[in-house]
Amino acid sequence: MDRVYVMQLVRSFQVGELSRRTFLKRATATMGSAVAANMLLAACQPIRPETPPPVVEEAAADAGAALSSAEGIIAGTVEYPDADGETLTGHLAQPEGDGPFPAILVIQEWWGLDNHIRDVTNRFAHEGFVALAPDLYHGVSTTEPDEARKLVMELDMEEAVREIRSGFDYVLALDSVAGDTVGIVGFCMGGRLVLATSLADDRLGAAVAFYGTPLAPEEAAGVHAPILGIYGENDGGIPVDSVLAMGDALTDAGIENEIHVYEGAEHAFFNDTRPSYHADASADAWAKTLAWFRERLPSA
Repeated sequence: MDRVYVMQLVRSFQVGELSRRTFLKRATATMGSAVAANMLLAACQPIRPETPPPVVEEAAADAGAALSSAEGIIAGTVEYPDADGETLTGHLAQPEGDGPFPAILVIQEWWGLDNHIRDVTNRFAHEGFVALAPDLYHGVSTTEPDEARKLVMELDMEEAVREIRSGFDYVLALDSVAGDTVGIVGFCMGGRLVLATSLADDRLGAAVAFYGTPLAPEEAAGVHAPILGIYGENDGGIPVDSVLAMGDALTDAGIENEIHVYEGAEHAFFNDTRPSYHADASADAWAKTLAWFRERLPSA
């Protein structure tokens, strides 16, 4: 057991950096015992420093508000169960009116469910979609690359896919949602999770992966949905050859797909809060994403 890491978990929980659920999950994984993790939790005495820690931040205060209407959409935080009956949360946005509307899930970057992802989710609602962004870090987000890298390394990707599928359950049960299939779009880490989810759930009607680690060619035959891949030519972490190889493998497997590699664009070029933002590539990719969903998801 890594005692230093456990003490860091305790400190993070005490000052409010971690939710109870996240603390228990990480402590159980580290200590190898849910009983021991719960005993440790019971011994923790929360403290409240005058100034919050600067790196990891809880979700914005207004994110916990009830659904509210503004500028033609209804948006806010929602709760829903996972397969084990535990409570998950996410940011839900939908057009005003009864619908029904097509539904999509918006999957976060490695920073967490931050204001940028909430804004993107709201943008989908303005375009006529019911959109849910699951909070895969359970209340934690960051602006620091080193902390984001640690959060990604600690994330159980298989569990994240299960939580995404619980999001499918939630949105498909809403009266405002049309049909029995859902779309999914994700960015960076979220793009990787989009591709992983496309292998796991046949309720997918369409998937869009923004600069997500490509599937291996041998995985292509297991994909359940049409794939739109969005990548940057100058992405230092994802070779263009591997992106094109995924597209060729999907085609060979009979999976509908389109792969777009934007000249001059870097990784995370769609995020307009980052230096990597590329306005022209972002605008074109947004238009292609909307068209991909509108042509393949059920509507009223």
